[in-house]
Amino acid sequence: MRKIITRLAEDLEKIREEKPLLHHITNYVVANETANLTLCVGALPVMAQDQKEVEEMVSHAGALILNIGTLSLELVEAMILAGKRANELKIPIVFDPVGVGATSLRTESARKILRELYVDIIRGNAAEVSILAGYGGKIRGVESLGVENDLSLSIKEFAFKKNCIVAATGEEDLINDGKRLAIVKNGHPMLNRVTGTGCMATTLIAAFAAVEKDKFLATIGGLVTFGLAGEKAAQQTLEKPGSFHVALYDAIFNLSLDDILKEAKVEIV
Repeated sequence: MRKIITRLAEDLEKIREEKPLLHHITNYVVANETANLTLCVGALPVMAQDQKEVEEMVSHAGALILNIGTLSLELVEAMILAGKRANELKIPIVFDPVGVGATSLRTESARKILRELYVDIIRGNAAEVSILAGYGGKIRGVESLGVENDLSLSIKEFAFKKNCIVAATGEEDLINDGKRLAIVKNGHPMLNRVTGTGCMATTLIAAFAAVEKDKFLATIGGLVTFGLAGEKAAQQTLEKPGSFHVALYDAIFNLSLDDILKEAKVEIV
C-alpha cells in the first residue's frame, strides 16, 4: 500500500511539472469552478464545446472531461465528436453522468455516449452510477437519495462490462476496475455544501489520468487529493460554506506530497 500512496504523491508532482491541458466539455454551473480548480492543482484548463473546434482542441489535451450537468442535444454531439477523436489519439476520457435517472433525456444521452465512445473512467454519485449500470436508484435533480442494491457489487459488474474504471463518490468513495476495489475515506461533509464538488472531483481525476497510465490509480489519486483538500479547508474555516469554498482552492494549491504520504486513507481489496 505504501508504494501505491508514494506513486500517487509522485503523480501530483508530475501534474505540476507537466501542466497537462484538460479539455472540459462541461456544464455552465461549474465551468468557472473546475477551471480554477484545474489551475490550482497545476494543470491547464480549456472550456471548448463548439462542434467546429472540439476535435482540434482535444488533439492537444492530456485528458477529456465530459459532463452532462446542463444538457443539450448539441452538447452531446460535441462530446461524441471530441470523444471519437480522443479515442483515436488514446487520450483518456473521464465521464460525469450528472443527474442520470432524473429525466429520460439525461439517461438516454449518457447511454448514447457510452455506446459510441470508449470511456476510461466514469465518476458519479451512488444513484447516478447505479442507475447507469442498470440497477436503479433514487435521485432528485442531481442529488443522490440512495440505492437499494449492493453498490460495490454493482460498480464491479459495470466496470467489468464496460472495461473501464467506475467510481461512486459519497461518504466513502468506491472505485472498481472489474477486478480491484479501492475505498477512499478522505473527505469532509462540507463538500456537500458547495455547488459542483462532484464535478471538481471529476476534474482532479482527469488531471491524474493525464499523467498516470494506470487509470485505477489515477482515479484514487484524484479522489484522495480532493478529499484531503476538503479536510484541510474545513479545518481552516470553522465549517462556513462561503469561506470553505475559497479555502478549498487554497488547500488544493498548497497540498504537498508529504500530505498525501501521511494522510491518504485508502483501502484496496
